Amino acid sequence: MWVKSSLLFLPKRLRKFALVGAWGAEYTERMTQPLRWLQSEIADRMLQKLDIVKLVPKDILLIPDFPGAHAELLSKRFPEVAFHSVAEEGLSGIDFWRLKVARKWRNVFKGGSSTCLEVFRRTSRIELPDNSVDLIFSDLLIQDLPDPKYFLKECWRVLREGGLLTLSYLGPDTGKELREIENSGQLGIRPLLSPWDMHDMGDALLGERFSDPVMDMELIKLDYQSNVLMLSDAQAMGLIQPLQTSQQFLELPKKLTLELVYGHAWVLGKHLAKAQNQVAYIDPKQIQRKTISDPD
Repeated sequence: MWVKSSLLFLPKRLRKFALVGAWGAEYTERMTQPLRWLQSEIADRMLQKLDIVKLVPKDILLIPDFPGAHAELLSKRFPEVAFHSVAEEGLSGIDFWRLKVARKWRNVFKGGSSTCLEVFRRTSRIELPDNSVDLIFSDLLIQDLPDPKYFLKECWRVLREGGLLTLSYLGPDTGKELREIENSGQLGIRPLLSPWDMHDMGDALLGERFSDPVMDMELIKLDYQSNVLMLSDAQAMGLIQPLQTSQQFLELPKKLTLELVYGHAWVLGKHLAKAQNQVAYIDPKQIQRKTISDPD
């Protein structure tokens, strides 16, 4: 596997690009749970990006939440944090049990809550009160949402003033090799529900009132010796329809590109109302009375 260097995002009016160092690793593990190995790897990279962020959260929302080392690493970095878990769908029995026990045990002492991603998909609402978390950690979710703007709106709602949204997702170049050979329709190519590139996300974050969005991207190339394994991974990532036996005998590429998009953005000035008719309105709660002490 190799990784192409990343590009840094700035809003269109200030757009400049800078190269970010690239690095790679080799993988031999097959995805038994959809995106499991990829979720864990990308979560690790997201945590590294958080190393330069100065934030002391009390409440963290994991959406989606899944079995992995990311929660334990967040716990070590922020020992007093309470986790709010939105568990991914389709967990196997033992994985679901372990995840539930791990989060419940911590919640007994630190507080927190648990729900299922299916609830968010059905209602487009995160089951948390307004202003209830300081950090949202979202690993590989955006590409599976019909309209990510609803997700961004909910993140803005549940984040406290000064809170941070950090996210990752599959970008539009993911699986481009499969699209290039799709002539007969035998593969059953499925487009990503939200094929947003990093500029789309950066602009959407600004549109939902997030501040200082920073986006970057990297291209990961996966090498395959087996059609079966490649097709299995492609299906797990939602790039093709359910597997058919005949697909195994197609002339398929031996490489698969994954475009990984990363980003974070802050919630600042949350209590300032949006400008209307070129007039800015200030929340009365933000107006403070200044008193002058008697010099005597």
